[in-house]
Amino acid sequence: MRLPTTLALVSGLALLATGASAVAEDHDRDRDDVRRVQTATPIKHIVVIFQENVSFDHYFGTYPKALNLAGETPFAAKKDTPKVNNLVTPLDVNNHFAPLAGIDLINNNPNNSQTAPNNGKQNGTAASNPFRLAPSQALTADQGHNESPEESAYDNGKMDGFPAWVGTAGPPPAGIGSKALVMGYFDGNTTTALWNYAQHFALNDNNYTTQFGPSTPGAINLISGQTNGLAATLNVVDGSNNLLHGTHEAFGDAAHLVSNITEIGDGDPLLDVCSNPSLDQVTLAGKNIGDLLNAKGITWGSFMGGFDLGVVNRNGTTGCARETDPAAPGTPAFTSVDYIPHHAWFQYYASTRNPGHARPRSVAAIGHSLIPNTNTPDPANHNYDIHDFFDALKAHNLPAVSFLKAPAFQDGHAGYSDPLDEQHFLVQVINALQKSPEWSDTAVVILYDDSDGWYDHQMPPVVNASFNPAVDTLNVPGVCNTSNGFQQGKPAPAPMLNGNFGQPVWGRCGYGTRTPLLVISPFAKRTMSTTRSPTRPRCCVSSRTTGCTVSASSRVARSTPLPDRLITCSTSTIATRITRAS
Repeated sequence: MRLPTTLALVSGLALLATGASAVAEDHDRDRDDVRRVQTATPIKHIVVIFQENVSFDHYFGTYPKALNLAGETPFAAKKDTPKVNNLVTPLDVNNHFAPLAGIDLINNNPNNSQTAPNNGKQNGTAASNPFRLAPSQALTADQGHNESPEESAYDNGKMDGFPAWVGTAGPPPAGIGSKALVMGYFDGNTTTALWNYAQHFALNDNNYTTQFGPSTPGAINLISGQTNGLAATLNVVDGSNNLLHGTHEAFGDAAHLVSNITEIGDGDPLLDVCSNPSLDQVTLAGKNIGDLLNAKGITWGSFMGGFDLGVVNRNGTTGCARETDPAAPGTPAFTSVDYIPHHAWFQYYASTRNPGHARPRSVAAIGHSLIPNTNTPDPANHNYDIHDFFDALKAHNLPAVSFLKAPAFQDGHAGYSDPLDEQHFLVQVINALQKSPEWSDTAVVILYDDSDGWYDHQMPPVVNASFNPAVDTLNVPGVCNTSNGFQQGKPAPAPMLNGNFGQPVWGRCGYGTRTPLLVISPFAKRTMSTTRSPTRPRCCVSSRTTGCTVSASSRVARSTPLPDRLITCSTSTIATRITRAS
């Protein structure tokens, strides 16, 4: 069987592809041009585009079949497009992804029952089968996606409680005033660019968030695989040690130790000048992938829309209040500021943050810890605006590893963004890369921080148990330890994995929601289907600076053969199931 990927995959990719034997000099140990660095594979540049809040079925629920109504952007799939595990072709995750006979998720969905899920709530009049959202309905209301309601919606593997627990009624879009909106999906007439990338490159239909919950846990898991353990806090507990924001933080044990808190929601990064002073703010303990790349002398950068506070937008907004008007039809003029602090992954760690949003000394300094040819730390500390990515690319100074977050209006998050604006950003980035000399040794990974609560039919395997009585509801109140039949070969009940301080902790129930993952590269594999074991969520980040290793596992067909290798971390292999049309 083919077992799932998690967000930690990307951190492993970063160390594998750039696992360099770089020669570092005392005055600037990451100064070497990546084109002259010896890497473990022909890939010398990893670009991670981390988008917002989309489940796999929300974007790929009927792939590769689009309705193609008159006046809509047409989509035509290649005849030999492989089947993916979605609403129209559900596959058996416990039986080598064979087709599931007699299952009609479009017309006989478990969420179409008014009496389901009957675990404290019922779908009632919002009960619904999945339905198509047209391009004119691209802007939608934000759905519920906190950890506890998501677990309840998944209802012990029955997947029947989405309207009841995470549904949010429109408008937008007009005409959908029911929580049934959570069952909506787009097809290739709206997500045209993404479906075309899936046709020509690689699409993963078995990728999951590391744990249930919203954006901040997703962002932190991407770079460290560990959301437990706080080094510093503000507005997290009161004088009696009660949590002030129970949907943002959870105690990791029954002793309610403040240091052993798990981040389960959208607390802001401590000390960021754009963080909300009245909300909870946290700094995470431990290391992240930036620390490991620094230790290896490998150039890297975090590029976030709106991070440069000196830019003045066309509408006159600037600083932390910079905002860009979305372009999708029917979208209000203002939806969100461009920079959202709780999406800013590296700002959560003291070692990799740039709390004042200081600018790099020059374009040549982008990606470097030190100002080139000096012993002076660069003020930006690897944190830049999205425009710096394009500046670095134009100057042929692209870091070996780049993490990209679009300006909010283009990040895909329902409520203030939409798939049309999102795809403008994706196409802009990928077109710029494909026109550059760097494209020949680049791999782009597009993935998402969470599902936004949007319906997805596939129950994830549970590999990290949690027993927080205030949060966990997956199996019964206070329990998350099995998928109830969808473990994909993993043990049940699942173990409870260690937190940042070496002890098993609550609050990290996972794997979480299924989200899209695409790999766009000259090296993208046409079809991948191998037998693998899943990674532990934290395996790619440890105290060892050797990072991830490689082992023989799969074949990659391309004009210049990529070594027969697959990323592994410790003794666990990163799981993947990737398909690509011929």
